[in-house]
Amino acid sequence: MKSATVSVIGRPSAGKSTLVNTITGMKVSITSPTPQTTRNKIRGIYTDSRGQLVFTDTPGFHLSDKEINKRMQDVTVSSLSDSDMILYLIDGTRKPGKEEETVSDLILKAGVPVVAVINKKDILSAAQVDEAKSFLSERFPSSPVLLASGKDDDGVDEILIELFKYAPEGELMYDESMYTDQDLEFRISEIIREKTISSLSEELPHAIYVEIEDMEYSEEEKHVWIRAVINTERDGQKGIIVGRGGENIKRIRKESFREIRQIFPGSTLTLDLRVKADPKWRTSKKTLSRIFNG
Repeated sequence: MKSATVSVIGRPSAGKSTLVNTITGMKVSITSPTPQTTRNKIRGIYTDSRGQLVFTDTPGFHLSDKEINKRMQDVTVSSLSDSDMILYLIDGTRKPGKEEETVSDLILKAGVPVVAVINKKDILSAAQVDEAKSFLSERFPSSPVLLASGKDDDGVDEILIELFKYAPEGELMYDESMYTDQDLEFRISEIIREKTISSLSEELPHAIYVEIEDMEYSEEEKHVWIRAVINTERDGQKGIIVGRGGENIKRIRKESFREIRQIFPGSTLTLDLRVKADPKWRTSKKTLSRIFNG
């Protein structure tokens, strides 16, 4: 029996969350075309007859001096020291540059086994594959370099084979029925954030965060009641989230409701969704500490 922790590292939009969801067979991380959707460490658990791999999906590493980006950088860097190995994803559609070099330098400093994956093989040209392979072979000459598509579940078995090769022997860290260790409030807030992001465009998705203000469960009535708040930076942005005649917030609530209800099979659900302005929250150390550590 083998057991290991695996940090999934890469630049924004490399497909880390999609791959983790595909591997676990369940929705662990929210996904979106918007870069840097993932903000916290998200753990997905994969167990089979070989043993258990606990994946930590990390925020896309982006070079920036903005406070929120620095927080996400810290989340990614801290995960490197906590893991037995690293799964390094490259988006083959983008040329490796300074940011990719910085990411690979951090990985090399971690001093743990690395499995490198060129993701999005379904849309890559031969030239793009060759360029990515050249970069990885130069940086990680002793590491396996694989080609995969997390979206299409192509090449995922090969990734697991390589990871289990490096995994040390050990007992399962989690019950084999578990696919994530996230607490309920975090999972629910992330679902609402995902549905909100999908309804917005351009910079606004980065201007929101979601908090669960209250959650109650009646065992007798088999009913769950949740009050959640979508926070944005300015009063003017509230109107965009709510939409004309409240159409957008109704759609966000409907889509969130459908997915949250799956977490509570056999129970009814009341979802009270509100929108508030929290000015300059992205530069507030108090708010960021609550989001990233709470």
